[in-house]
Amino acid sequence: VQLVESGGGMVQPGGSLRLSCAASGFTFRSYAMSWIRQAPGKGPEWVSGITTDSTRTYYTESVKGRFTISRDNAKNTLYLQMNGLKPEDTALYFCARVRLQFDEFDYRGQGTQVAVSA
Repeated sequence: VQLVESGGGMVQPGGSLRLSCAASGFTFRSYAMSWIRQAPGKGPEWVSGITTDSTRTYYTESVKGRFTISRDNAKNTLYLQMNGLKPEDTALYFCARVRLQFDEFDYRGQGTQVAVSA
């Protein structure tokens, strides 16, 4: 199983980024997926999850209306569109393969850094 995130960077407050996660080594379309983040000095925080067929998506309260999770099963890729970024969104963002519930995972990638600062 390999999960490789990309798309992170430094943006000003109010800016946007689109994260991608390329999956390989397993049948991507058969697994729900999540995005997790970890801010400096804090524990991991579940951000968003999506079902296998994209029919249902879930978000932590702090990102609702600003972030959109999506997936392309033909490309084995997971996405996170982040708009209206705030300094408190600064973190290392990981994609993760869901194990049972959306905040439980068995594999995750190495992460991509997002920094929001004026």
